[in-house]
Amino acid sequence: MTQSNQSLELKDLEHKLDQLIEQYTNVKNENSSLKTKQDSLVREKAKLLEKTTLARTRVEAMITRLKAMENGS
Repeated sequence: MTQSNQSLELKDLEHKLDQLIEQYTNVKNENSSLKTKQDSLVREKAKLLEKTTLARTRVEAMITRLKAMENGS
């Protein structure tokens, strides 16, 4: 193998390594972004579940009061 061929192969390997590093960086950034979004969605889901539970409790209380009023009449 000539020195010129070795140099070309080395440049090719360097280029491929640069591409892999770039892809790694992109995937790492995307992963970080997705984790942040997931955390936000988990918090939002918890708030919605809390609101749903509160609404259910209020509706059940209203139904109980209506039934009591109905039975009292």
